[in-house]
Amino acid sequence: MKLARLQLIASMVIFGTIGLFVRYIPLPSSVIACVRGFVGMLFLLLVMALRRKKPDTAAIRKNLLVLIVSGAAIGINWILLFEAYRYTTVATATLCYYLAPMFVLLASPLVLKERLTLRKLVCVIVSLIGMFFVSGVAENGIPSISELTGVLLGLGAAAFYATVVLLNKKMTGIAATDRTLMQLGLAALAVLPYIFLTENLSAFELSLPALGLLLFVGIIHTGIAYTMYFGSLKALKAQTAAILSYIDPIVAIILSALLLREHMGVGGIVGAVLILGSALISELPEKAK
Repeated sequence: MKLARLQLIASMVIFGTIGLFVRYIPLPSSVIACVRGFVGMLFLLLVMALRRKKPDTAAIRKNLLVLIVSGAAIGINWILLFEAYRYTTVATATLCYYLAPMFVLLASPLVLKERLTLRKLVCVIVSLIGMFFVSGVAENGIPSISELTGVLLGLGAAAFYATVVLLNKKMTGIAATDRTLMQLGLAALAVLPYIFLTENLSAFELSLPALGLLLFVGIIHTGIAYTMYFGSLKALKAQTAAILSYIDPIVAIILSALLLREHMGVGGIVGAVLILGSALISELPEKAK
C-alpha cells in the first residue's frame, strides 16, 4: 500500500511538470502530441514484454470502436492543452484543464444515467465562479486576446478529457494497461493526418536539447508516469487516488511561479482554491441517508 501511494504521488508530480517541458520544445503541439503517443505506446509495449504479458486481443476487439474514439479525443486533448501552455501561463492552463471533473458531472446524468446531487451541483457552480477569477476578469477586466485564447484552449482540453473519462466508463472487460496502450497509439495515429495537412515537415529543425526534451516527455511523462499511475490504482482505494491526483495541478502552479516566474494574483489564487476545492469535494463519497 505504501509503495503504491508513493508510485501515485510520483506519477502526479511528473504529470505536473509537463508544461515546463512542452513550453521549451520548438515544435507544433500536434507533433509533440503525436510523438508522445507513439513513444508512450512503445514504452508500455516494452514493459509488458519484460513482464511477459501480452495484450488481450479479444478484449481490445470488443471495445475497439470506443478505443478509437477515445484515442482520437486524447490526441485532440493533448494538442489543445499544449497550445494553451503557449498562450497563457502553465498555472492558468492547468486550472482550466482541471474543470474536466465538472464537465463529467454535468454530462453524467445524460451519458451514464447518474443522479446529479445537490452537493455536486454546488461544486459545479463554485468551480465556474473559480474559473471567473482564474480568467483574470475579476481583477483586470476583459483579458487580452492571447490570455483568452489560452483559457478557451484549456477549457477545450478539459472537455475532451471529460469525453475520454466518460468513454472509459463505457468499456468493459479490458485491463487498464491494454486500454492505455491502445489509446496512446490511436491518439498518435489520429493526430498524424492533421500534421500532414497543416504542417510543413521539411521546415522543422530539431536541436539535440529539443530532441532530448521531446523524448523525455514521451518516456518519462507518458510511458513511466502512466505505468506507475495504473500500477498504483490496483492497491489504492478510489477515494485515496482521487485525492492524491490533485498533487498534479498543485505542482504545476508552484513550478509556474518559481521557475517560469509566472505571476498569479489574488484573484488567480482564489480561483485555484475554488476550482481544485470543488473538484476534490465532488469526488468524496456522500453519506448514505
